[in-house]
Amino acid sequence: MQEPFDITIGEIDYAIFPEGNDIYVVFKDGKEYVQIQKDTESQWLKLDPETALPLFEENEEINAIGREIVAYVPEEEEEDDELSTGEDSEEL
Repeated sequence: MQEPFDITIGEIDYAIFPEGNDIYVVFKDGKEYVQIQKDTESQWLKLDPETALPLFEENEEINAIGREIVAYVPEEEEEDDELSTGEDSEEL
């Protein structure tokens, strides 16, 4: 499963927590803000906080968050560098 990550849209920072099955929990200003689900590549749905069912209403902020989620590329881990330098090879 994908690790949580941060995105910024304009002046607003969001923390994104993947839940699986194209569902994400979005935090805004350090508080849980919304749960969203991918519908199509460009359309995302807000989930009802009570029932977790998709709400089929157009929401540009939700679609903008979704576009950033799709565009997000995780940073590579630095632990690969340690293996390539051979620092631990003397212990073998």
